[in-house]
Amino acid sequence: MRLLLVEDNLELAGWLAKILRQDNYVVDVFHDGEEADHALAVAVYDLVILDLTLPKINGMQLLRRIRSRKDAVPVIILTANASLDGRVAGLDEGADDYLAKPFDIAELEARIRVQLRRSARRPDPVISCGALAFDTNTRLFALSGAALALTPREHAVLEMLLMKSGQTVSKAQLSQSIFGLDDLADPSAIEIYVHRVRKKLEGSDVRIVTLRGLGYLLQHDAH
Repeated sequence: MRLLLVEDNLELAGWLAKILRQDNYVVDVFHDGEEADHALAVAVYDLVILDLTLPKINGMQLLRRIRSRKDAVPVIILTANASLDGRVAGLDEGADDYLAKPFDIAELEARIRVQLRRSARRPDPVISCGALAFDTNTRLFALSGAALALTPREHAVLEMLLMKSGQTVSKAQLSQSIFGLDDLADPSAIEIYVHRVRKKLEGSDVRIVTLRGLGYLLQHDAH
């Protein structure tokens, strides 16, 4: 899952990004609304964490731009303005959730998980495909009940394929999910990560099918 964090407090932004990356999210960070607006125009995000008091374009203006483009990406507002009027205004402009500063990181992480499950239309916190299970609360994979060790990018590949299980996922979609804007995205690297994940699924009833010219499909081989 790829997140966009828009926060002008550099210390807070760095701390949040570090924690979210430890949770195996891909995180792009911007400190003003104008740069964030440009990022949203060129990249696909699964969720936006948005401060309101931003330079150049404030958070409310950015939120209006997002929704005016008919972009349904979930948006969680972070702000020091905890007033009822402020919360109502943010929600009326199209925000999906609202969290006042200071906040507990565990609560933010839980709200992120809720929004991601809702947008993926998967209300159950545990997502399964055959013997493969992903607990969206712990953000850990298990195969036949045993923990599955994955690097961050292998995790991103498998999470994308599992969230889209039953659907073909293109190389471009996988690339969007595992590389941030600051990363050097090598299209050939996708094949390497898919190959590594395939090896880790060997012997199970789950496999990654390559559909030439289209992409990849996570499939449960029922016996």
